[in-house]
Amino acid sequence: MSAHGSSSTGSKSSTGMASATTTPANAAIGQDKPKAFDAQGAIGKQFTEQGALGGAAQAVGGPFDKEGVIGKQFTTEGGIGGSVQNAMGGTKGKSN
Repeated sequence: MSAHGSSSTGSKSSTGMASATTTPANAAIGQDKPKAFDAQGAIGKQFTEQGALGGAAQAVGGPFDKEGVIGKQFTTEGGIGGSVQNAMGGTKGKSN
């Protein structure tokens, strides 16, 4: 048996600090976070067609569809959604 046999833990292929590795837990660190009412924020995204409220409206369809008379007002380009996006959307600044 050799004194320089292979280690059971393997070798580290790269060096550096653990924080240099991007994981789901730290993926957004140092990036601008959307405000709550932004289209990507915690509240605003519920009104998109993938969100809980917007998705229900899409299922109902007709005037509530994203292209319908009522639904299109809630898009980021619509009268209501656009006003909310402009007034309360955007980002909060960088997260730490």
